[in-house]
Amino acid sequence: MIEVKYFGAVAEKTQCEFEKVAFAEVSLQDLLRDLNEKYQFESLSFSVAVNQKIVSKAADYQLQTSDIVALLPPFAGG
Repeated sequence: MIEVKYFGAVAEKTQCEFEKVAFAEVSLQDLLRDLNEKYQFESLSFSVAVNQKIVSKAADYQLQTSDIVALLPPFAGG
C-alpha cells in the first residue's frame, strides 16, 4: 500500500488527512491522475513530496509499496 498524505487546501478538498492506496507499483503520474479523478483537484495548486523529498509532478517516478506521497500547499516565503 502507498500512503498518501494531504495538507492545507488539498486536505480540505479530500476531507481527510491521509489514505492508503492499494497499488503494488504505480507511477507517480498515474497515482496523481487517479487522485484527480476521485477528488477533482483542477483548481488546486500543490507540490508533491515522495518520502519527504519534493519531486516534480511530471517526473517519471515509479512508486513502491512502502512509499509515502504528500500533497503539499504552496509555500509562502517571508
